[in-house]
Amino acid sequence: MERSRRWRQVVVGFLGLKKNMLILLAMVILVGLGEKMAERFLPLYLIALGGGAFSVGLLNGLDNLLGALYSYPGGYASDRLGYKRALILFNLTAMLGYLIVIIFPYWQAVIIGAIFFLSWTAISLPATMDMVASVLPQEKRTMGVSMHSLVRRIPMALGPLLGGTMIGLFGAKNGVRLAFMVALVLGGVSLVLQQVMIPDEERRERKAEGNPLRALRLVGPDLRNLLVSDILVRFCEQIPYAFVVIWCVSVNGITPLQFGVLTTVEMVTAMLIYIPVAYLADKTAKKPFVVATFGFFTIFPLLLLFSRSFWLMVVAFVIRGMKEFGEPTRKALILDLAPEGKKASTFGIYYLLRDVVVSLAAFGGALLWDGSTALRLADALGFGQGLFSWVAAVASPTTNFVTAFGFGLLGTLVFALFGRDLKSQNVERSKV
Repeated sequence: MERSRRWRQVVVGFLGLKKNMLILLAMVILVGLGEKMAERFLPLYLIALGGGAFSVGLLNGLDNLLGALYSYPGGYASDRLGYKRALILFNLTAMLGYLIVIIFPYWQAVIIGAIFFLSWTAISLPATMDMVASVLPQEKRTMGVSMHSLVRRIPMALGPLLGGTMIGLFGAKNGVRLAFMVALVLGGVSLVLQQVMIPDEERRERKAEGNPLRALRLVGPDLRNLLVSDILVRFCEQIPYAFVVIWCVSVNGITPLQFGVLTTVEMVTAMLIYIPVAYLADKTAKKPFVVATFGFFTIFPLLLLFSRSFWLMVVAFVIRGMKEFGEPTRKALILDLAPEGKKASTFGIYYLLRDVVVSLAAFGGALLWDGSTALRLADALGFGQGLFSWVAAVASPTTNFVTAFGFGLLGTLVFALFGRDLKSQNVERSKV
């Protein structure tokens, strides 16, 4: 019994599983499972409702743009209200979005509802990272962020399987709406868990910066170097992101359930590498891990381009899972470089700057995928076809994937050459 208790203490200490962290991880599973049952299949749902490629590009662009715009208010709310009350507020906002999609089966309503339910991940991340930084010491932050990232992958793996099954049984329209109903129920359960189980925070002096222009000063030179590289690599991710499911299901004949399996393969791969990488990153330098993850981001779209069968796609999605190799390390690096007392605000302004720019790539992904989208946009804006007709002539899935690869390669090289190699405190102490 005593030996079992000691082993449990060792495991809890190694993984940073304090009480607040356990509650946070349970909440992430509940909200994430409901969200991922429906969100990953939204492009198919939009097309089933008559939205076409334009609505898919619009949704993906909004995802990035709103993620950017919500990041800083999310950080401000956490610094101002505390992470507990901020998380409750954000959960209610997402549940409102689910209701809109459930009640109104129109593609325009999906876009409006997305303004609310897409907010959860973006607006809650600064508060979540603030909670991790508050609960765990600096030498355990990478592990804490990794545990959060690992547990997030559980619903990301299971959700698409359940969502794909619902679509297979009830069709795209009814299956996705049913998934949103489940998301609403799970969000309500999470809301109760947040209110009852997360203890009130200790009183602390709050220095929330309400002006995002002044908050720009929180992003120092080292963070700026990381930010530029991150933006280029996210261009690589977001240009094809919304069209991956269309490439697999509509172009190459993979069933929705098989696509759910591919997503599960991606998430399981990521989950297997989180803990060992977090341990090494906390003990050694962070830069090699960030460079590696940028490299995996870069390879995926090129590999997917040549994947025309289910088993080749399995290989591609294993590589996609490997892109999480250094993601928790990158987030921990942001926390380390952020000023004390303003970590949530710094995290928020970093993501605001990154995702505002990256949203352009998400909107542009539709133009590179389908030439008719470029011509429709030119007509809608009242522009002459000029450049848009040239884009329409070269637009194709190949153009989309190859362009994404080019941005990823550039971002990886920039960070490899100019990124700061932040040493672990454990390494520094070992030199003394």
